[in-house]
Amino acid sequence: MALNIIHVDMDAFYASVEKRDNPELEGKPVIVGGDPDGRGVVAAACYEVREYGVHSAMSAAEARRRCPHAIFLPVRMDRYQEVSAQIFEILGNYTPVIEKISVDEAFLDIKGTERLLGSPREVGRKIQTEIKEETGLQASVGIAPNKFLAKLASDMDKPAGFTVIEEDKIQEILDPLPIENIWGVGEKTREKLHKINIKTINDLKKLSEEDLSSIFGKFGQKLYNLARGIDKREVEKTSVTKSISHEQTFSEDMEEEEYLLSVLMEFSGKVARRLRKKNLKAETVFVKVSYDIFKSTSRQITYQRAFHDTETIYFAGKKLIQENNLFRRPIRLIGIGVSNLIPADKEQLSLFAEKEESDNVVEAIDRLKDKFGESSVLRAREIVQKDYEEGDKG
Repeated sequence: MALNIIHVDMDAFYASVEKRDNPELEGKPVIVGGDPDGRGVVAAACYEVREYGVHSAMSAAEARRRCPHAIFLPVRMDRYQEVSAQIFEILGNYTPVIEKISVDEAFLDIKGTERLLGSPREVGRKIQTEIKEETGLQASVGIAPNKFLAKLASDMDKPAGFTVIEEDKIQEILDPLPIENIWGVGEKTREKLHKINIKTINDLKKLSEEDLSSIFGKFGQKLYNLARGIDKREVEKTSVTKSISHEQTFSEDMEEEEYLLSVLMEFSGKVARRLRKKNLKAETVFVKVSYDIFKSTSRQITYQRAFHDTETIYFAGKKLIQENNLFRRPIRLIGIGVSNLIPADKEQLSLFAEKEESDNVVEAIDRLKDKFGESSVLRAREIVQKDYEEGDKG
């Protein structure tokens, strides 16, 4: 039973996005959801709030009763979907076989990637680290031989959990767990099992397959298998890359144009690398800026020839910014991305052919960055960014 399945689950996703977008909320009890004065419910609760017994699907009024000093924020689904797309772009760098469960949760099948990406543990750590570095958000990762165990693993040490369930540890981990930890066991099933004194997975294993089938029908067979760590469900590929982007929210508004353009260059390089890793080219470049945390402005431009190089993306983004005067006010967020993606055609040329790096140079830079990290090779404009940040720290 190889460790081929990874389950990635973002920690308190909605609330974490709100805190990332507004650093003033860091460390505070944030609830995302409906109006506590109405009939709203909790969509997400940060870990500071969960200490008071607040959880998703609870009424907002009850959540406020339990945590009177909580900060209630409205759901911004468009924003969460934007960040989700960025996370799934990262996951797509590791395997094309991704089953999207929700905006903040997915299964990955990494079978056959070990020679290229390393061991399952190495892949899991890389995913967790890249999500943190690229989005500022934390994911919990579970690695196991199947989907049931991988999801169980990702829930075991939240937040920022990283758990591997090896074959020889399956029953040691499963046996003491309460039966509600089994996929599909809800309140009614739990009540039925409790009535016959079945409270743990080890208790459940004492019942035969026939006994369970007589009580629960077809679901009884699933219970029998899951109690033994058996799950034959495949990871069903559901994700399709429609766009690739990278953005950053600053802790304070930025107005230095040279610095903002250096950030744009860095992000253009990251987007270009993702395109090449996925063997894709793009026809559209878009930029996005926000002047406060709730309103954003975006502009895009589409070309006849496809591209996947840093310079095309950067110069198109810079053109959009200058022509639309997007730096007219201090910036809270800046981002750049590409869409209208097509399979890469090596015969197509960059729009800025005179500035285009040769394929060999681009591939060499990619290899260096893969081996030594993103900062191992910097363009001149990116050095402006590094100098600014180091000067700011000083």
